[in-house]
Amino acid sequence: MNISLSEEQLMLQESVRKFVRAEYAFENRQKRQRHAPGYAVENWNTMAELGWLSLLVEENYGGFSGGAGDLAVVMEEMGKGLVVEPFLASAVLCTSLLQELASAEQKDHWLPQLACGDVVMALACWEGNNAFDLQRIGARAEKNSEGYVLNGVKTVVLNGAEADALLVTANSEHGVSVFLVDAQQAGAQIVGYPTVDGGRAAEITFSDVQLPAQALLGTEGAAMAGLEKAVDLATLAICAEALGVIQMLVDKTVEYAKTRQQFGQPIGRFQALQHRMVDMFMESQQARSIMLMATTVWDDAASTVEDRRRAVSAAKARIGKAGRLIGQEAVQIHGGIGVTEELDVGHYFKRMTIIGQQFGNSDRHLRRFADASW
Repeated sequence: MNISLSEEQLMLQESVRKFVRAEYAFENRQKRQRHAPGYAVENWNTMAELGWLSLLVEENYGGFSGGAGDLAVVMEEMGKGLVVEPFLASAVLCTSLLQELASAEQKDHWLPQLACGDVVMALACWEGNNAFDLQRIGARAEKNSEGYVLNGVKTVVLNGAEADALLVTANSEHGVSVFLVDAQQAGAQIVGYPTVDGGRAAEITFSDVQLPAQALLGTEGAAMAGLEKAVDLATLAICAEALGVIQMLVDKTVEYAKTRQQFGQPIGRFQALQHRMVDMFMESQQARSIMLMATTVWDDAASTVEDRRRAVSAAKARIGKAGRLIGQEAVQIHGGIGVTEELDVGHYFKRMTIIGQQFGNSDRHLRRFADASW
């Protein structure tokens, strides 16, 4: 098995790396978060120009038909810069879900707009009591003469308040379906808020929202398989992002240990701290190895749905545990300054903490891995 990046992936990696280093200085990130929409629109437009937003889009819709390995290259570099643009919400979750479920006409209309960044989409699929169980849906879409009437509440909608359109899951007459809703639709109340890791999310209430029949994405009641696949791909994406966060935590901790003086010498000379930093390095390498396994399985045409499910859950469980250990060690070795707003280490730790819970924590994915293995 070839574990090296292809020539195209190396070029993509270098492109993202240069952009992140140039545009995502820690001070710039903090400034952007204080102003609407919580990210730099000019950076979003640059991502579109460079083709990153069309990475997962099929070639016949103006994209590159990239796979999980390509996506991992981009997300790891974005993790290093704590990128806050709605790439995960729009270019990964919604783009992949549209490709799984949408009709040819819907793809023709929406995918090119997503690829060029003209439209930002958000997926509203989780509710307050479903604990990341995509099948436990309280929202309902009742059929009427004009189409559907949507009612329900969705929580933790990534970039929901910044989106132009929403993909909303609901129970319809024939089962779980996905509907495309204009963010300005009458009856949709969106309350956005900042998240602890510097991102944005929203709670959205749908009260008798009248939708046309063409708002249904694909076939009524046939959304679950496509929804699970899109969320699994997004789970792989944040695992790759975690690798970038982990790498920065390790690098910054080692650098700090070389310069911080205590008892007349750098603290990096103390054997106890050396052991802890070695543990951090080993955990980071194990996380990278399991991520490579997961992307390889995902991109293998011979892999089954169960193969991909096991690979995703194995990666999420292992990387979540590694990230937690590395983040805690990084903060502790930095001492009190490790949790201050002025130092980036604490912000990397916050992002890693959210990644650990996003789309299901390590315990949930261990159970899912076990269930998929029988």
